[in-house]
Amino acid sequence: MDTTPDDRWRGGHLGRWLGESLRRFDARVLHLMAHDPEVPLALSNLAARQQVGAAHVHITRHLSLRGSRLTELAHNAGMSKQAMGDLVAQCEAWGLVRREPDPRDARARRIAFTPDGLLWLDAFRRAVAQAEAEFAAQVGPEVATVVVLGLEAYAQT
Repeated sequence: MDTTPDDRWRGGHLGRWLGESLRRFDARVLHLMAHDPEVPLALSNLAARQQVGAAHVHITRHLSLRGSRLTELAHNAGMSKQAMGDLVAQCEAWGLVRREPDPRDARARRIAFTPDGLLWLDAFRRAVAQAEAEFAAQVGPEVATVVVLGLEAYAQT
């Protein structure tokens, strides 16, 4: 009798599929952004050389248009304040974001998009829309709708 544990479940559970799908989606979005003519050349080159990664997308996804405090940004992205601080410093050096005084608290600083960062954000919007359309074309519009509705319901519970 074979007593070898069956670990096939590890390759096909929901968490695995969600993780693999997110990595694939983010990679496609970054590829599209790297080739977007509206993205400032320096940022496009960073994306094309894979210097910008999925972690940097957290800032793009979660930074409010009005600016955010570092703690808010880290919380929304599900990251530690220290890890988010490192990403912000890198994005600041690239010209995507800047730190500015918080109008509600003179002791605090807010992170805000720069003009180039807003161009990057607009390219992100276009790339997400294209990646979503490609997903729907690959799996079919009905399946895509069910996936989106299911993930939305799951994320909000």
